[in-house]
Amino acid sequence: MPTALTASALRRLRTALDDQRAALGEDPFEGGDEEAVAACARAVLRAPEPLRPAVKAAVRGSLAVLAERAPGNSLEVRVPPYGAVQALEGPRHTRGTPPGVVETEPLTWLRLATGALTWEEELGDHRVSASGARADLSAHLPLWP
Repeated sequence: MPTALTASALRRLRTALDDQRAALGEDPFEGGDEEAVAACARAVLRAPEPLRPAVKAAVRGSLAVLAERAPGNSLEVRVPPYGAVQALEGPRHTRGTPPGVVETEPLTWLRLATGALTWEEELGDHRVSASGARADLSAHLPLWP
């Protein structure tokens, strides 16, 4: 389980995942916690009209996975309106904007997290805003092959 996800957040994620899968005509999910995050992100991307709770759960869960795999405080990854995490080792900041910021919209983030699109594609198409010396997530994405 991603450590940044509380037990209640995992329950919400699994409920949202099963609701999204039901909307797609699929059976409930049976796998483990981190697999559920990946499955939720993929289900959202398969849906012609994703359910808002599933998008929210997938974004928050995938951000938690990123923060766990690339701990630190030198980069803030923002996916408004659902969440933001700090990641990557480097200079620690205590006030204001961190030394590096990455921001994108929810579906773009989920495409990056699942490998549906690459970091370079999204950055080149201006669907990702990245500033700062450590604002390159290409070594950390996709989260799941």
